[in-house]
Amino acid sequence: MSTPRFLTLPSGVRRTFVETSRGRFAALEALPGSGVPERWPALLVPGFTGSKEDFLSVLQTLASAGRRVLAVDMRGQYETPAGTGPESYTRAELGADVAALAAVLGADDDVPVHLVGHSFGGLVTREAVLARTARVASFTLMSSGPGALTGPSAEKAVLLRDSIPQLGMEQIWTLALEPDAVNRGVPPKIVAFLKARTLGNCETGLMTMATELTTCPDRVDELAKFMAEEGLRTLVLYGEDDDVWDPRVQAAMAERLGAEKVVIPSAAHSPAVDAPETTAAALTDFWSLAERALR
Repeated sequence: MSTPRFLTLPSGVRRTFVETSRGRFAALEALPGSGVPERWPALLVPGFTGSKEDFLSVLQTLASAGRRVLAVDMRGQYETPAGTGPESYTRAELGADVAALAAVLGADDDVPVHLVGHSFGGLVTREAVLARTARVASFTLMSSGPGALTGPSAEKAVLLRDSIPQLGMEQIWTLALEPDAVNRGVPPKIVAFLKARTLGNCETGLMTMATELTTCPDRVDELAKFMAEEGLRTLVLYGEDDDVWDPRVQAAMAERLGAEKVVIPSAAHSPAVDAPETTAAALTDFWSLAERALR
């Protein structure tokens, strides 16, 4: 991979590409210390402007429980190749990509996959679940919601979408995103990574995903019905200070689903970044319970 490296990877985590029936996807892979997984694997899918690196702080801990764990860039994100046009970035198409990745991840041992979707990634992974195209051991909605994003965060997504044709991401980075990061005291090494990620994103993908994020229908009742029919264990996990998806909305979604719920203390929209050990422990506990119920 030719992209400059700005972030140090923990021991046991490596950069790789995953070849699927729907193309090639950039990933971070973590394996147990023995190198031999003893439990079912996990697939972690990031949000709208995120990437696989959003899970970097939890990968080693998650893998240490005996799992192969894969965090990916969705199509057109950072280091994954772009699609052929706007139609490549609908929730349905991105969900089909997730199903293809899950098929590869579970293929070696013919096992189901623990599926985690963060923010917009939650809406995408839900498509894969409801389409019944992914073999799923459990499903986690991390800092996600029942349907279209609303409020100030939705306004920001729409503003970004509408600004890209006029300015392009390079100018948006220089005029707005970089000054904001510097003013917030983000370390130079992280600013360099954020620049590479921002400019690595497909602009068409960002615009289409912004529309998908802000127009997505509420499919909670469909998911609840699927859970009841298939016995799928679902977890709603979010930070107590989430400033993108209102925690009250996420709590109500968990109740509608009849899902398990974990609120991560001292975390906002990115629990895996803000409280990695607590988040990893919650996921590991949930996955282990789901496996015991299915074996």
